[in-house]
Amino acid sequence: MLGLRDGADPAEWSRIRAAQLFAGRRLAMFLLATNVAATLAIVYLVGNIVPTWQAAAWSVALVAVAVGVAFRRLATHHRGDSYASVRDLRRTAWDGFALALAWSTVPVLFCTHAPTGTTAGLGITLGVLMTAAAFAMAPLTLATLIFLGYLGAAMVIQLAMAGTIAAAIGIVGFTLMLMVVCVSRARTLVLIRAGEIALAERDQTVSLLLREFEETGADWLWETDTARRIVKASPRFAYACGLDLRELEGMPFLQVLAGPTWETGSFSSGLRKLAEKLKARESFRDLRLPVQIDGVERWWEIAASPRYGDLGEFCGFRGVGSDVTEQRASADKINRMARFDTLTGLPNRLMINETLVKTIAKAEKTGNRYAFMMLDLDRFKAVNDTLGHPIGDRLLSRVSERLDRLMDDACLCGRLGGDEFAVVISDAGNIKAIEQLAQRIIESLSHPYEIDAHTLFIGASIGLAIGPRDGRTAEMLVRSADLALYRAKDAGRGVFRAYEPELHVQAEERRVLELALRTAVERGEMHLDYQPVVDAETGMLRGFEALLRWTSPTYGSIPPSKFIPLAEDVRLIAPIGAWVLRSACAEAAKWPADIRIAVNVSASQLQNPSFLTTIASALSNAGLSAERLELEVTEGVFLHEDLGTARVLESLLDLGVRLSLDDFGTGYSSLGYLSRTRFSSIKIDRSFVRDAAQGAREAVAIVRAVIALAISLGMDTTAEGVETEREHDMVRELGCTKVQGYYFGRPMPAEEARALAIRDWKASAAA
Repeated sequence: MLGLRDGADPAEWSRIRAAQLFAGRRLAMFLLATNVAATLAIVYLVGNIVPTWQAAAWSVALVAVAVGVAFRRLATHHRGDSYASVRDLRRTAWDGFALALAWSTVPVLFCTHAPTGTTAGLGITLGVLMTAAAFAMAPLTLATLIFLGYLGAAMVIQLAMAGTIAAAIGIVGFTLMLMVVCVSRARTLVLIRAGEIALAERDQTVSLLLREFEETGADWLWETDTARRIVKASPRFAYACGLDLRELEGMPFLQVLAGPTWETGSFSSGLRKLAEKLKARESFRDLRLPVQIDGVERWWEIAASPRYGDLGEFCGFRGVGSDVTEQRASADKINRMARFDTLTGLPNRLMINETLVKTIAKAEKTGNRYAFMMLDLDRFKAVNDTLGHPIGDRLLSRVSERLDRLMDDACLCGRLGGDEFAVVISDAGNIKAIEQLAQRIIESLSHPYEIDAHTLFIGASIGLAIGPRDGRTAEMLVRSADLALYRAKDAGRGVFRAYEPELHVQAEERRVLELALRTAVERGEMHLDYQPVVDAETGMLRGFEALLRWTSPTYGSIPPSKFIPLAEDVRLIAPIGAWVLRSACAEAAKWPADIRIAVNVSASQLQNPSFLTTIASALSNAGLSAERLELEVTEGVFLHEDLGTARVLESLLDLGVRLSLDDFGTGYSSLGYLSRTRFSSIKIDRSFVRDAAQGAREAVAIVRAVIALAISLGMDTTAEGVETEREHDMVRELGCTKVQGYYFGRPMPAEEARALAIRDWKASAAA
């Protein structure tokens, strides 16, 4: 306000300073007149006391200063709505200083030898001048304070020197009072100007908004009286209603919005809500309702507040409305895109889940049963991989068409994603009908598809869950159907299976085992046992097979048939298998040089790009020659030939590692495997050995054929599971080269296997 520093809002204070300078310019002539009048009064009072030339010279000098100050004020270019800097306001201090310096000479020149009456007159004149300055120069606060302070100080000093202390004290109080009045008036001016600026900005903003609002054809203002009839209808509102302006004036507002339904009474929920708000005289906003304009349905969004008079009486409503038909159509489109699959046009996962939640909530009230099916397409991945995603996408569209044709009013079919679909059934009272629907879906989807000259065959597996038995929430029902789907896949695909409680028990057991399996190796819960492999003729030790064992401190001993498939499913077989190879090779390096170690390898390990590096690293770290390592694979690995299994096996052979075909004859036996891969030996499954020893002709023929095939291909044969002398004699007589089983030794810890190997080596050396 004084102009010593800038304010918190520089732009606003710049305008306030301009207003101060403008007010000073407007009062410049009044200030000049006051100074001239005071000068004449002083000259009149001292005309008989001082020489005429002295009074004339003083009056001319003072008037000259006053005129100079007035012209400086009049010369300012600032207006009330312009901007001024801090420096502009600070310069006004020179005006106050010049006037104070000129008037401060009065006590020195005229009061020293003046009589008491004249001195009092001079004091009164100066007091009036100071009072006028405090009011007239208040906008220029810094200049006024300097003028009052300097002149007041001069008067106090003169009075004090004259010995009139009481008068001096009075002048001090008077001067301070005038300063306070000046600051107060200046503060009032600043507050008024700040308010004017704020009001002007608000008025400008409102004007801009109203102008923009009026230029937007989709919005309009409306107003009603106490009877809810339209008053002061604007042309734009009439145009939006499709009515003439004179016809619209005085019509009931609700009748205008109801349109043709006004006579029938079949109002929309939005119109009923509006009527309630108008009746209750409540403000509202964002109220959407449909209206009929020239036979076309439009959507309006309106907001309003009640109007009250000066005495508080209700005068009606005033509000704003807009046409949001396009926005609603866009929102509906977005909503559809969010809930429908873009490829198939079926409901997507979000809408399926919402429908299932609503179905369950409704069934809880009515006591009905409901169902959920989860579908997975069989052999679809092969279509995508061989013919490409465009064909796959078209196939999914055909599948969705067939599914949609099978649905009725109680069923909703949708796509969960990929090749997974789902069906929500709101009425599952007839379980037989639900199962028949599942069978029809499988049969329909199994029929061939003709797409771009390609005849495609796929199938479907379905998991079925019935609520509330299999789940009282959407999450539980989906999980139950998912478990049933896994069961359908395990059953060979192309079938449907219903959820059973034991599936959840199995899934929970699997989850718990998975958590334990992830840390089993780090915690040292796994170890290797070694089972001897001996020469069928001499009984001499030829090697050991490393067998993985897991003893959990929580769940006890867990059989490999349970945790090995789990490790493959959850992709833990690679780190576990690497640990087995490292441990087995490190242990074998402690045995005599003619004793081999056999390690089982799964198809998942062979598909791992780093498997060859793992083998090479295990052999190198242990210092074990590659020919002493024998990897046992089953026929199942050849189901993944498209993933490069054969190339990996060839690379292993190039390293010098031996290969053994395990469980030959129990799976997908093919002589092609033996012709394409250089196996060192073939292992005959325990079941054939047992049955052949018991005299089963088919088993004897199979064992004899396998041994003959191996001999012709230059391979060894190992009979597994030999537990009795009779079984040993039988496989030896048929020509089997090596045997393995409880008859020669059970799986044993590493220390016992090492001792056996050394003892057998010493016995062989002594012989």
